[in-house]
Amino acid sequence: MRLKSAIFVSALLRRAQVEGAYAMVVRRGAEEAGAIFVKVNALDGTAALYGPALQGIFDEETSGQRIFSPLLPPGSPEADVEARLAREIRFDPDIHIVEIEDRQGRHFLDLAED
Repeated sequence: MRLKSAIFVSALLRRAQVEGAYAMVVRRGAEEAGAIFVKVNALDGTAALYGPALQGIFDEETSGQRIFSPLLPPGSPEADVEARLAREIRFDPDIHIVEIEDRQGRHFLDLAED
């Protein structure tokens, strides 16, 4: 069973803050099962964007976990990240968006293996 989106978002915020990064909810989505997107702002005009990994990569070990994939890599122009988020909102208005401000570019997520 997968953790509710709202609980996962709260835990991510706390994890980032404990590590010294500033994190905030930019958009609240469906509390139970809304998709979660994470923007990592490097505070230099660049950012990265992470979103839900494709369901096909899950195996028994990762079943039920929230695994993310990079959608736009670190160093992408912040405007490109914002444009992608706007498209995601048009596609599904129930998404959560978390922004982490961290000069080191840390995302605090479990990423899918390449």
